[in-house]
Amino acid sequence: METFIIHAHGTCSTEIHVDHENGIIQHVTFIGGCRGNTKGVAALLVGMKLEEAARRLEGIMCRNGTSCPNELAKGIKEYLARQ
Repeated sequence: METFIIHAHGTCSTEIHVDHENGIIQHVTFIGGCRGNTKGVAALLVGMKLEEAARRLEGIMCRNGTSCPNELAKGIKEYLARQ
């Protein structure tokens, strides 16, 4: 299993930890943010391909021109671009 950390900007969550195996999400942990919402998003992502998660979450807005899901999508895309 591999883990990467996303540093969120403009959201209540400050970090997002993503565990994946062969590009399939195993676990997501938001540091900060609205607990119920972030736990719900994290639970729905288990078993999903990284690319699919980024596609579904990108562009979801909350405040400050972004959201926790949008920051997760941006972080996933940045991570994949480095691979």
